[in-house]
Amino acid sequence: MNKAFKKQASVFVPALLALAILPQHAAADRYRTTQNDFGGVGLLQTPTARFAEDGGFSFNANRVSPYSRYSISVTPLPWMEGTLRYTAMTNLTYGGENSSFGGDQSNKDKAVDAKFRLWQESYWMPQIALGFIDAAGTGLFSSEYLVANKRFWDLDVSLGMAWGYHGTRGDISNPFGSLRDSERAGREAGDRGGNFNTSTYFSGPAAFFGGVEYQTPWDRLRLKFEVDGNDYSSEPGDPEFEVADSRFNIGAVFKVNNVIDVSAGWERGNTAMIGITFRTNLKSRGPDKFLDPDPEPRRPLPAGVSGQSVDWANVSDRLKDNAGFEVEEIAIKDREVIITGEQRTYRNEAEGVTRASRVLDNSLGEGTYDWYTLVNKPRGMAVSETSINAQRLRDYEQNSADVSDLRRGMVNATPSVVSKDVMHTAELDKFDWGLSLGYNQNIGGPDGFILYQFLARVNAEYRFNRNNWIRGHLGVNLLDNFDKFEYTAASNLPRVRTHIREYLTTSDVVLENLQYTHTRRLDRDVFAMGYVGLLESMYGGVGGEVLYRPFDAGWAVGVDANWVKQRGFRQDFDFRDYSTWTGHITGYSETRYWDILAKGSAGRYLAGDYGATLDLSRRFANGVTVGAWATKTDVSSEEFGEGSFDKGIYFTFPFDAFFAKSTTSSGTIAWNPLTRDGGARLARRYSLYNMTGARNIDHFNDGFGQVIE
Repeated sequence: MNKAFKKQASVFVPALLALAILPQHAAADRYRTTQNDFGGVGLLQTPTARFAEDGGFSFNANRVSPYSRYSISVTPLPWMEGTLRYTAMTNLTYGGENSSFGGDQSNKDKAVDAKFRLWQESYWMPQIALGFIDAAGTGLFSSEYLVANKRFWDLDVSLGMAWGYHGTRGDISNPFGSLRDSERAGREAGDRGGNFNTSTYFSGPAAFFGGVEYQTPWDRLRLKFEVDGNDYSSEPGDPEFEVADSRFNIGAVFKVNNVIDVSAGWERGNTAMIGITFRTNLKSRGPDKFLDPDPEPRRPLPAGVSGQSVDWANVSDRLKDNAGFEVEEIAIKDREVIITGEQRTYRNEAEGVTRASRVLDNSLGEGTYDWYTLVNKPRGMAVSETSINAQRLRDYEQNSADVSDLRRGMVNATPSVVSKDVMHTAELDKFDWGLSLGYNQNIGGPDGFILYQFLARVNAEYRFNRNNWIRGHLGVNLLDNFDKFEYTAASNLPRVRTHIREYLTTSDVVLENLQYTHTRRLDRDVFAMGYVGLLESMYGGVGGEVLYRPFDAGWAVGVDANWVKQRGFRQDFDFRDYSTWTGHITGYSETRYWDILAKGSAGRYLAGDYGATLDLSRRFANGVTVGAWATKTDVSSEEFGEGSFDKGIYFTFPFDAFFAKSTTSSGTIAWNPLTRDGGARLARRYSLYNMTGARNIDHFNDGFGQVIE
């Protein structure tokens, strides 16, 4: 699921699956937040200044005639909330009455909202937030607001002011006076949507809104009352919309369990509302790993032994089976044992190190070796090494040292070349294969709101040596409704992505990827990779990447260059006529606070356009990542088409967040509102930055903290 272009909005079904199996907090929070109709923390129609807890994630669905809204809301930072929403307007047909496509499907509107905390609640001061609804969509429901909240025991009171859709009652003239337009401009003819139309922000008249949320003595039940700032006199595209009989709305939220909320209400004085919310927290730890082997029990330490008397082959097997460390070689330097290999089981490197140290201590005993060093060498590139003091480990296990002493007894460093005596060289396990389930979908198109496909995937890899391997993915269609998929979007550019329908519907058996890859560590902080083959579903070719990444520096710079040719629609070994070169210079900057990664890329894209991509993401301690990207190139909005420029949102989930067995694998769910040809990037399978993630000590510390909890 790592090819975003194959899933214009591949969020909703995988998100529900993730919510169903992610672990939940057992303790009820009496003052937890609830979602509003639009998605995002709030009352009914209106938002509040509250935020879900850091990492909060919810899927929401509700019906308030004539609108059915489906949304995902996430709190990637304690002071920020983002919401992705689809609105089905059942009183309008897709594309309008005179449209030649869409059939009798209802009209769909997609939007992205954002809310930012400006001031955190204190004893005297309320919490204050600034928000933007439909900030860069069609603008049909766009609104900006400023809102404050104050809690009084079981009552949470909100009061705000809104412009745009939520301010159509016009209680007051625009408080910004001549600084903003007195009338709010509508969407201009020919506007492709998708742009941040800042000229309309906070324009036009404004209205007050607010209300009260009451936590009843029964923890499962909450009541809501609000005053709405929208008079519903100018609903999008529907002059016959029944205006509100009242600006007061009432509702209730019933907590079914720690995952599900059900809501109901009476709005506009004449319309019923019903909704459901599935919620979790992206920071939640995965289930207990009862399928993992227990760490080796502590054995009576043997007297000090010499390197020649140890059964190193047995040690190597135990390191792989118990510590997940696939050994390349075992060597000795003075009083240090150096194990070189690759961690292939435990995403938390710290867990693999502590398990490996127990294996070594049980085998080597006291008096001969002071340090155990594990050199992590993923894909044949020495990325990091961790040394642990053997006596410090024993002291901790005997309660003679605390957690901080144990951490100080571990040293993280960049691998160095030293003279050493090799005791054992392990044979490479060359072949690996597996089965997995794949999923593709297209949401919000004229052929149907949800078009889906389930695939059986066969994955196989042959390793010539630790730096050279070939890997392939074969997909077999199991179930789909792509027979409805008929629409091909118009394009003013080379069709580098807009043939998505043909790629998804031409064949039931597809060779998604078949690639030979070579990696190498060129210098202390320089890594390189070359590759050739069928690089992704739409393109084959040849390319390479070089990355400069100083150890634990928090920044890196990479360059990739690729020559590619467009593959045939059947995704076998046929090619079409189109070929091009594409490549980027990419800078990486990772903050130590909140673990935010900023990636900025500049270069040439698949359609021959030049521009830049900004990608911002946050990684939680459990490995879950939430991010967003935007690309702007020299292609104008008119040439790009609907959406104006390429953008999207993604979630990366480590699989061990779901399963009772540890694994280093992960999957990515991406939402791209529209598939267009401008700003299209090659979906490279491997990234040197991801391969060298162990050079960030913060990730090791995150894992260490979970190991000792």
